[in-house]
Amino acid sequence: MRTATLGPAQRAEALARMAERELDLLVVGGGVVGAGTALDAATRGLDTGLVEARDWSSGTSSRSSKLIHGGLRYLEMLDFALVREALKERGLLLERLAPHLVKPVPFLYPLTHKGWERWYAGSGVALYDGMSVSSGHGRGLPVHRHLSHKRALRVAPCLKKDALVGALQYYDAQVDDARFVMTLVRTAALYGAEAANRARVVGFLREGERVVGARVEDVEAGGEYEVRARQVVNATGVWTDDTQALIGERGQFHVRASKGIHLVVPKDRIHSTTGLILRTEKSVLFVIPWGRHWIVGTTDTDWDLDKAHPAASSADIDYLLEHVNSVLATPLTRDDVEGVYAGLRPLLAGESDATSKLSREHTVAHPVPGVVVVAGGKYTTYRVMAKDAVDEAVHALDRRVAECVTEDTPLVGAEGYRAMWNARAQTAARTGLHVVRVEHLLNRYGALADELLDLIVTDPALGEPLAAADDYLRAEVVYACTHEGARHLDDVLTRRTRISIETFDRGTRSARECAELMAPVLGWDADQIDREVQHYEKRVEAERESQRQPDDLTADAARLGAPDIVPL
Repeated sequence: MRTATLGPAQRAEALARMAERELDLLVVGGGVVGAGTALDAATRGLDTGLVEARDWSSGTSSRSSKLIHGGLRYLEMLDFALVREALKERGLLLERLAPHLVKPVPFLYPLTHKGWERWYAGSGVALYDGMSVSSGHGRGLPVHRHLSHKRALRVAPCLKKDALVGALQYYDAQVDDARFVMTLVRTAALYGAEAANRARVVGFLREGERVVGARVEDVEAGGEYEVRARQVVNATGVWTDDTQALIGERGQFHVRASKGIHLVVPKDRIHSTTGLILRTEKSVLFVIPWGRHWIVGTTDTDWDLDKAHPAASSADIDYLLEHVNSVLATPLTRDDVEGVYAGLRPLLAGESDATSKLSREHTVAHPVPGVVVVAGGKYTTYRVMAKDAVDEAVHALDRRVAECVTEDTPLVGAEGYRAMWNARAQTAARTGLHVVRVEHLLNRYGALADELLDLIVTDPALGEPLAAADDYLRAEVVYACTHEGARHLDDVLTRRTRISIETFDRGTRSARECAELMAPVLGWDADQIDREVQHYEKRVEAERESQRQPDDLTADAARLGAPDIVPL
């Protein structure tokens, strides 16, 4: 089994090595598109670097609906090409690239009109299934089925009896979005990419009109590096325009941010064996199974305030509760909400209102010599976006470059996963862990679960669950720092695990235990442990305060009451 490590030593070495030579490609932005671009480039044999100003996937890519899907609603918009492309990618991820991370999930679509709606919606879902199978990668999911009123209520007893006349059930897929991005980065590093998080681009290097690299600030240790590269890829999502501004060039397109918020509630609050998809006046609303929880989302509103910490307002939360409660027999209240998170979608916008067309399509451009910009798109099609970005970049290289191979390159943890899954009972017996714990590790780490089991053999105390978040083992906190690039408490509680949205205390009761587990790996003393815990508690309080505010302006001001952590 091949693996790669993103520990503190590897990060420091990666920054140093990037500054020692001229790279073929420097990718700016550590979300799903940037990580995917680094993997694409590295697997073509290009000398590749990847830098991210904060933590891997700390922006949009950790705050999605956690769905890998074709986009059923885009069929209604007649955007067949986008749906076909996304369904092919969904199949690749489920079957070949990341079966340990991407899983099938059922959805129920309640019908509210007799006759015509079943025919209309049924035709759309049948086409969806047909396009999936025709892609060559969709045979692993069950096909849709029509349900009577009685059968639909048996599948989803949570629904009001008068909320539907029948239903359709179909399948899509879901993923822990932050974990997937981190796994992409590790895979890119496995194939030779140099990767460093908390490494911020503060300027670009130019020779005449041409961009020849970037000035990169080490946010952790201080200091600045000059990283030279034959091509730079701007994959910074909602920060695309800000990054272009550092070059001093006006882009050929602009990226607008659309805010989407989600609520997380315990599994027992909604009695159903399936997810739900509901129509709203603006879009659709999902109720998504998520372990011992449900995710309810999303909203879709313009956002022009702080991009790093988009805030969910009281109005946003009320909107979701109102719409989901319109079909639930037992309504949800604010007291049922464990977690809330907000993310920003990067939508393409034209140069003027007259030509503006917001889209989930992606665009690749070469605005100035030496720089490629990739923007727009959706999480599911990250691999296609990455391929297009690298294809554009290699045009400017003065040598022959291999074609994209990421369609056939499984992510780390995928190889051997199914065999280990089949042997999970034996693994449980060998290690003394409950089989449910082994399944949990396999579904988060795939075949790399062996590395966590090795930690537990060395220190059996790491095989114990966290006291206030018992879905997770103590070993996972240590591993997040030694292998997955976690640098701060927030990285672990928010992205390496999902404790920040899966517990009513938002992770505050786990903060000190996690910080003390992280300290030996990251070299923290008692004062730094205290600072990390205090910072996390302030962040949670600022988020809670923002969610009590009536609108975006007041919510944004409240959220910014907690500053970003500044390391020693």
